[in-house]
Amino acid sequence: MLDQKSWYLKMLLWRQRNISEKQFLLILSFIIGLLCAFAGVVLKEIIHFIQRLLTDHFSVDGANYLYLLYPVIGIFLTGLFIRYVIRDNVSHGVTRILYAIARGNNRIKFHNTYSSVVASAITIGFGGSVGAESPIVYTGAAIGSNVGNFFRLGPKRLLLLIGCGAAGAVAGVFKAPIAGLVFVLEVLMIDLTMTSILPLLISSVTAATVSYIIYGSQATFAFNYTDPFILHRIPYVLILGILCGLMSLYFTKSMSWLEGVFNKIKNPYKKLALGGVILSVLIFLFPPLFGEGYDSITAIINSNPQKLLDGSPFYFANDNFWLFTIFVLAITMFKVFASTATNGGGGCGGIFAPSLFLGCLTGFVYATILNYFFPEVDASEKNFALMGMAGIMSGVMHAPLTGIFLIAELTGGYSLFLPLMVVSISAYATIKIFEPNNIYAIRLAQKGELLTHHKDKAVLTLLNTESVIEKDFQVVTPEMYLGDLVRVIAQAKRNIFPVVSDDNTLLGAVIMDDIRNIMFRPELYNRFQVGKLMITYPQVIDINDSMEKVMKAFDEQALWNLPVVDKGKYVGFVSKSKIFTAYREVLMEYSED
Repeated sequence: MLDQKSWYLKMLLWRQRNISEKQFLLILSFIIGLLCAFAGVVLKEIIHFIQRLLTDHFSVDGANYLYLLYPVIGIFLTGLFIRYVIRDNVSHGVTRILYAIARGNNRIKFHNTYSSVVASAITIGFGGSVGAESPIVYTGAAIGSNVGNFFRLGPKRLLLLIGCGAAGAVAGVFKAPIAGLVFVLEVLMIDLTMTSILPLLISSVTAATVSYIIYGSQATFAFNYTDPFILHRIPYVLILGILCGLMSLYFTKSMSWLEGVFNKIKNPYKKLALGGVILSVLIFLFPPLFGEGYDSITAIINSNPQKLLDGSPFYFANDNFWLFTIFVLAITMFKVFASTATNGGGGCGGIFAPSLFLGCLTGFVYATILNYFFPEVDASEKNFALMGMAGIMSGVMHAPLTGIFLIAELTGGYSLFLPLMVVSISAYATIKIFEPNNIYAIRLAQKGELLTHHKDKAVLTLLNTESVIEKDFQVVTPEMYLGDLVRVIAQAKRNIFPVVSDDNTLLGAVIMDDIRNIMFRPELYNRFQVGKLMITYPQVIDINDSMEKVMKAFDEQALWNLPVVDKGKYVGFVSKSKIFTAYREVLMEYSED
């Protein structure tokens, strides 16, 4: 063990002497891109293997009752794996990355390099109505964090490598290098600088190249551009963008509410029962909700929407326009219930695929109804399906650039760049009116733990109250007399003296400037007690308060020092000057060299 440790230290020293840190980051970004690509390949292959094994024998023109069973088994197996093997929460991958970044904790546990892959493969393979992309992004971020930690890089470099892992994961799983880069900038809030852009690009391009080598040069969703976009359709595209913004709001709010319902249930088996029943019934009635839904997307953008009825009890609606349209609308509205039931019941998956699925169906239904009532518009259903995918992605994630580039790279539909931009921007602008944060960040924002592109807020988020508490204040009690207080002042280095009760509850404080006129009059030493000399603070800081809330309190009260308590018990004081010093240090750490 000693020899191994000696070899490891020698390796670190050799690297420091022979390879500059910037060059080393480029090497690591290439390695991370490779690892992320292979992780994505493994995940997709396992999912497809399980799905082929379970559903290849299913009937096309009738109901398949095993849909009632498979999703429950998948959620149950995933729950067992997480609860008894991993023993850690691996759900909501992107949210957990944001939380780790916001807390300044750039070291993600090693098991996350594989646990999300296993858990999501089981969930989705058995029909869970979620996507594999958020788990693979979490896996990529964990790979970046652990590779950087192995070489003992600092927090600033670890943050960049987490971004490299996330970019490589998105680029690899979608064959979309630009979308991988843009996703990290828009969603993970990692600043684009001269130091960060090259490693992020290397990881993205490397991962995408590996995917192209393994799966071929064809786009993820094969799309034949046969209906050129005509400019007079721009108003209809703009309306689609607004509709996508509203659908994104529906998806976000519904998912948040449903997750709250599941979070109130503490018994995991009750969660499994509720989630399993909802998911199984929905999939039985609407088979396109089984798994990621990419087969349905492929069918729609290749002008074969009737395939959505395969294996459904409603297969008879094949030739009826209104029944088929209602069927697709029902799938669109119930997708959020199926996705939330999957994760809420104990499964593991993300909302990338549900967003794409929802967007595809929204654009398709919109174009179908538009053509029915206004045939002169002649809206291409598959083109509008692509635009809907970009719109919902932009709205749900609050990431219009990601929506634009991801759909263009996913489908090869670069000729639709202009309408993709119109839909994405209008969808984003619409949802921003009603919801300031994306689906990943809502809970973090409520807790004041969200890292943003606003430089001041971002740096304050990286600070925490406990790290700036000053504890070198002399504590006094309300029963003490002025003479006792003067003796304490004589030995103190501060001019504020917190007053606490016998159980350390904060009662107030004595400010030396307030008693200066009587502290040198010995005849008053046994006359006045501290309880009469103290003041109460207009606001007290809780040790768990966010730094943004602390700074707001300072601004409101126009004070330079405020007391800090933990469940009412005195802890210390926090000062503006201490926060400014810590702010400067963090800003220098996370800014460019």
